[in-house]
Order: sequence, then C-alpha cells, then structure tokens
Amino acid sequence: MSDQNNNISTQFIKMTKTPVPKLLISLSIPTVCSMLISSAYNMADSAFVGLLGTSQSAAISIVLGFMSVLQAIGFFFGQGSGSIMSRELGARDPEAASHTASTGFFMSLFLSTFIAILSIIFINPLVHILGSTPTIAPYAKQYLIFIIVSAPFTVTSFTMNNLLRYEGKAKLGAIAMMTGALLNIAGDPLFMFVFKMDIYGAGLSTAIAQTISFAILLSMYLRKKTQTTLSIKYFTNDLHKIFNIMGTGLPSLIRQCLNGISIISLTFVSKPYDDAAIAAMGIVSKISFFVISVGLGIGQGFQPISSFNFGSKNYKRVREAYKDALILSEILMAVFSLVTFIFAPQIIKIFRDDPAVWDVGTRALRLQVASLLFMPLCMISEMLLQTTGNKFGASILSSVRSGIFFIPLLFIMSFLRGINGIQEAQPLAYILSVIPAMLFMYPFFRKLPKEDAQ
Repeated sequence: MSDQNNNISTQFIKMTKTPVPKLLISLSIPTVCSMLISSAYNMADSAFVGLLGTSQSAAISIVLGFMSVLQAIGFFFGQGSGSIMSRELGARDPEAASHTASTGFFMSLFLSTFIAILSIIFINPLVHILGSTPTIAPYAKQYLIFIIVSAPFTVTSFTMNNLLRYEGKAKLGAIAMMTGALLNIAGDPLFMFVFKMDIYGAGLSTAIAQTISFAILLSMYLRKKTQTTLSIKYFTNDLHKIFNIMGTGLPSLIRQCLNGISIISLTFVSKPYDDAAIAAMGIVSKISFFVISVGLGIGQGFQPISSFNFGSKNYKRVREAYKDALILSEILMAVFSLVTFIFAPQIIKIFRDDPAVWDVGTRALRLQVASLLFMPLCMISEMLLQTTGNKFGASILSSVRSGIFFIPLLFIMSFLRGINGIQEAQPLAYILSVIPAMLFMYPFFRKLPKEDAQ
C-alpha cells in the first residue's frame, strides 16, 4: 500500500507541476503511437483482405460499423469513468477514484458480453443491417464472427486504456495496444495465406490480438502499476455515481455511435455504385482515420492534463494545455494530410488493385484530408468540455463532429450529385463543425477562472 501511496503522490506532482508543453508531449507520444499503430492494423486487415477480391475488401468495410459500436461502448465507460477518476485523483481522493474506475470497467464488461450474445444469435440479420449486399454478406459473416466472440475483450481493453490515460499512465496503455496491433499485422498473412484461412484468418488474427491486449492491460492493474485498483468489491450500486459516469461518457458514446451510423449510411448510399464504391469509401475512411489518429493522440494526451488540473483547481494550466494541444495537433495533422494528399493514388492502390476503386477513392481521400485542417478546433474543444464536466456542450460538439452534419449532408448530396456528392459530404461536415466549437469555447473561457485557487 505504501508503494501505491508513493505512486499517487509522485503522479500528482508530475501532473500539476511539470511544465505543460513537456507534459503534453510526454503524454501524447505514447497515445499518438498507439493510435497510429492501432489504425495501421485496421488498415492491414483491409490491405491483406484486398488481395482476395473487391467483395472481400468491402466486407471489412461493412464490419467496421460494428467495430465502431464496440469502440463506442469502451470509450463510453472508459472516458466517462476516467474523466471523473482523474478529477478525484487531482483532488487527492484515490479511494473514490478506485470505485469510479472499477464501476466503469465492470459496466463495460457486462454490457459488451450481453451485446456479443445477442449478436451471435442474430448474426444473419446483423450483416444485412450493417449494409451487406448479397455478394458481400458471406464474407462479412466470416469476418464478423471472430469480432463478436472477442467483443468483451475488445471493449474492456478500450475502457482500461482510457483509464490508464486519465491516470497519466499512457505508456502502459500504449504497450498493450501496440503489442496487439503488431501481433495482428503479423497474424494476418500467417492465418490468411500460410494456413489458407482467407478472410477467416483475418478475423481470427484480430480476435487473438485483442485478447492479448486485454491480458496485458489487466496485468498492469494486477501488478499494482496504477494509482487505482480494479476489483468487483469497488463496484458501486450508487446510482448517482453510475449516472455521472454515463453522463460524462455520453459525448464519447455519441461520437462513436454516430461514427458507426455514418459508416453504415455511407455503405447504404454507395450500394447503387457496386462493391467497388463500397470498398473505396471504406478504404478512404480507414486512411483518413489514420491521419485523424495523430490529432486524437494529441487530444488524448491533453485529456488527463485538463481533468487532473481542473480537479486540483490549476486553471492556468488548463488554459495553457488547451492552447498547446490545439497548435500541436494542427501542425502534425497538416503534415500528415499534405503527404496523404500528394500520394493519394499510390496509397489507395496498396489496399485494392482495382481501377474502379482507385477512381472513387483518390478524389474522396484528397477531399477528406484537405478538410481535416478544420478538425482540431472541434476535437480538442470537445475533449476540454468533457474533461471539465461540461456534459451538455461536449455532447453537442461530439454529435456535430461525428454525424449531425455529415449524415443529412450524405443523403442530400448523394441525391443531388451522385458519387461526387458522397465524396464531398464528409469534408463539408468537418468544415461546418468549426462554427459550434467557437460558439462553445467563447463562454467557457469567459467563465473559467483566470487565477488558480489557493
């Protein structure tokens, strides 16, 4: 116990006294690396499966919607409990923080297990709800079965990774996530081509990688590497705490669920343009998310600084961290976007050697990465509101960024401009999301005290 108390004291000093730029970079490096590698192994599935055929490649895009829902649950409980836990650690109350972390963890485990059971029972209608065509459905089902079986491990891994980040222990989470990602990248060709399992092999590789990531993350808690403890005895039936976790995590749930709905909607409007269009837009989504992962990693490094210092009433550090995170994410995303814009045709060809996929994908990718320069303001602002307990504002910004603009624009522009409109909807949504971000940030900083509490 004394070692854990020393750990808590050391971490408090680190989070409240280390110069903000240095702290932000130290926390962002592991989260950026983790996000990039995790995104890379999602793209690896697409690249390896793309060697099998266009319909198989489209199947991976179809299942992406279901995987977004799993991620939504993990982030819902992970960010909901993590934000509160971090403020409790900032207020020097580790007992309350352990109750919060354990409650978030076990809620994510229970819900993901329930969803996995339902998904197994209704897997046939599920693949069609996700947007499969008759030619895609058999392959989507083969891949999806492994994603469903490993769902509890996947969801709780996202939850624990978020909890570690909010403790300021991003490196521990990054070790587990990157290990799983590298195993998946290595496992794809092994199971698919050496063992001749085709798309089954891609699903099995992903399931094994997620399970190993879960085991590594859990071991961090069992080996007392953390400030908090995960135990069923700390699970609380206090409805106020449960609703507070759910309310705080709501922006993450909205964002991730709308991402899933957006993917399904994108598949739906692409159906008239055959499997190549579905495959192309799915590939573009994964490549774009790789670029977005840079900004998300910076934002995830910023979140524990914001919540921890807001909890300890160091308001100047909250302001400084917001400014630094915004500038850093803007610079890095601009660099990644420029490279992707220039080499868009070559990047698309890595995933599918099909001229029909190239034609649709190249223009869509260039439009998306050009518009990503507008994203950091909305993204970092949403994270600031969430980590300081502003549930309503964070939920609105999350909804706007992830779907409220995009989904209506997608259907309207696909009707007016066909495949060109489908390619243009997401970039336009990113640009429009800047407006509500500015409207929320102005009053927030006016109300935030300019001086730290003594």
